Amino acid sequence: MSLFGGAAAANTSASPAAPTQGDLSKDVAVKEMPEDSVSDIKFSPQSDHLAVSSWDKKVRIYEIAGSGDSQGKAMFEHEGPVLCCGWSKDGTKVFGGGADKAVRMLDVGSGNTTATQVAAHDQPVRCLRLTELNGTAVLVTGSWDKTVKYWDLRQQQPAATLTCQDRIYAMDLRDSLLVIGTADKHVNIVNLNTPDKFYKTINSPLKFQTRVLSCFTDATGFAVGSVEGRCAIQYIEEKDAASNFSFKCHRNTSKSSRDMNDVYSVNDISFHPQHGTFSTAGSDGTFHFWDKDAKHRLKGYPEVGQTISATDFSRQGNIFAYAASYDWSQGYGKHTPQSTNKIMLHPIVGDECKPRGKANKR
Repeated sequence: MSLFGGAAAANTSASPAAPTQGDLSKDVAVKEMPEDSVSDIKFSPQSDHLAVSSWDKKVRIYEIAGSGDSQGKAMFEHEGPVLCCGWSKDGTKVFGGGADKAVRMLDVGSGNTTATQVAAHDQPVRCLRLTELNGTAVLVTGSWDKTVKYWDLRQQQPAATLTCQDRIYAMDLRDSLLVIGTADKHVNIVNLNTPDKFYKTINSPLKFQTRVLSCFTDATGFAVGSVEGRCAIQYIEEKDAASNFSFKCHRNTSKSSRDMNDVYSVNDISFHPQHGTFSTAGSDGTFHFWDKDAKHRLKGYPEVGQTISATDFSRQGNIFAYAASYDWSQGYGKHTPQSTNKIMLHPIVGDECKPRGKANKR
């Protein structure tokens, strides 16, 4: 089925002369939006469904059609704002973690409408990921209580706990790589073949607070974004250290002075599942696609009228979802009932996310 009324049928040959300014005209809004800011969005790894967590204490699941049309299919509630969400690897279960210090699970595969609590922390749950360890499905949770816990969903107590240096602000997982970002810029790297200890601990290559971590598709490293409009590419092994670099993004020339920049937080980083290129999205209300190997920006997109709080690619990489939703970066006073709050579906057309080839070594 052609995507969003034929957008995907466009010419897919890479063109060196392709404009770097992207087009938002075919983007489609998700229907039946949350009543408050969106904190996280995650596509199912098995089907065309999107999970959305929100500050309105709810997790919603939408079915996304090839036309871009969307329909709410299920919803469950927490007792406080929901800060993260995710799917089981088989796509049958949806999880939410939140300020109520709990992780709740809805078994959508069984048709249940009531979520059950499957994990708990002493402080809000900021991050969650799903994986398999020794053939067993495992939920990994990161909290402001400074711990990361592994949960075998058949048991009430965590299978293992990692105590970190500070509150967990960001976390991602790919294959056997788990990366944990805490307050005070610590980054803990875990080899999930030995999940109960740190493989390596480094300081973030960026000067300011970590906002997001995202693992490469080949699990050889990760991208990190900060509150100060910077992104860094970081490889795990020392032999690849020469390929580490950082770059500025999500900055605008200040309206008050040409000699100054307005600097915005990098709120999310998502890697394309096929091409290995990645997106950044920020408090400036823009998103961009990048090729880390060529050290090149593929496309930049116009400002969408609101901060972008969360992003994700669909499992086939043909849809990029982004939440144009208040990220609380300017405090309570900037959030009004009239604030834009929507999730947009952007069809990936042509060479938007295709790599350009590796840059020449300097």
